Amino acid sequence: MPPLLPLSLSDQLALQRTSLANERTLLTYVRTSLALLGFGLTLLQFHPERGGRLGYSALAGAGLVLAVGLLRFRIRRHQLTACQFADQ
Repeated sequence: MPPLLPLSLSDQLALQRTSLANERTLLTYVRTSLALLGFGLTLLQFHPERGGRLGYSALAGAGLVLAVGLLRFRIRRHQLTACQFADQ
């Protein structure tokens, strides 16, 4: 296996920008799931008989959005780490 070459400064900065963009995307997923959670809880609190199904669906959607966001974040973080140590 050949020795690993260090990344140039522009490549290092590009990796940092991409890493920060990945974190911003995760925060967007978290914000969306919190909004769905708030919407679902509000429906269940104020309209339990009429909004029950929609409220529980919003709660399930919040969990699903958060799980997808965490999964995508971990996959992209792993790809960035692998890219950082890849041969050039």
